[in-house]
Amino acid sequence: MFAVYAAEPSPENPLASLRVGERPDPEVPNGWVRVAVRAASLNMHDLWTLRGVGIKPEQFPMILGCDGAGVLDDGTEVVLHSVIGDPNWSGEETLDPKRTLLTEKHQGTFADYVTVPARNALPKPADLSFAEAACMGTAWLTAYRMLFVKSGLRPGQTMLVQGASGGVSTALIQLGRAAGFRVWVTGRTEEKRALATALGAHDTFESGARLPERVDAVFETVGKATWSHSMKALKPGGIVVISGATSGDATAAELQRLFFLQLRVVGSTMGTREELGDLIQFCSLNGLKPQIGAELKFEDAEQGLKQMLDGETAGKIVFTR
Repeated sequence: MFAVYAAEPSPENPLASLRVGERPDPEVPNGWVRVAVRAASLNMHDLWTLRGVGIKPEQFPMILGCDGAGVLDDGTEVVLHSVIGDPNWSGEETLDPKRTLLTEKHQGTFADYVTVPARNALPKPADLSFAEAACMGTAWLTAYRMLFVKSGLRPGQTMLVQGASGGVSTALIQLGRAAGFRVWVTGRTEEKRALATALGAHDTFESGARLPERVDAVFETVGKATWSHSMKALKPGGIVVISGATSGDATAAELQRLFFLQLRVVGSTMGTREELGDLIQFCSLNGLKPQIGAELKFEDAEQGLKQMLDGETAGKIVFTR
């Protein structure tokens, strides 16, 4: 079958590992289903896979793609949940020590077909296109969990999103506005800030700019480049929810500010199957559609990956058949 895959780990030049070609058709284990992929979205995780981060060398070659939407063999249209858990685990799904994502142990969605456990294929609502549905499983689910499960915010409070144009950031803006929060956003360029405004941000600021007042919560996916600003932006007792560090680890934890102002720092990773179902319902109830910055053919995967590598995103990058 056709597939877009990583041939080997390439830490310094991730695109050197990228291949577009043929891979064996997947086997379907007992309790799993085969999905004919119609659309799949790009995530930073795919660049990490190309670099060899979070994946053992013996797992290569690895088909890329954590997210996707497609059709089961019986014709059912589905959205994929990317977290593959231990079937014997009975606790909180994201805390399962044996959990993994597609592309870490199991082949991903940038292909004609992907196989997943049957529970990981959720019905796709008719009001979401395949391209829109393909954005739900990682970026939008991560944003939903950060906002509604981890932050403790109440409608009417103020949230700051660090970074205006990535997949998680754009989802946070849209979800936050729909839920009744005051949404502030930072962005490196005028174009990125304009995108945030178009998606519903109440106000936007240059990266690192002094804010008119302190906020109740900051949502972090950037890390080193924005961490100090995030800590300074918080009200006493405020919270930072962090799900990524695309610019690297923070050089200083700002511990004195942390304890003196009684700030809280909370990590968040992906989300549960139940949360994905709730997210899809929330989007349907509020008429939310993911911001797709570029829709490309799978054959043009290198173009999309280069855009992400260069930080030239304006929402999700989606590949379609």
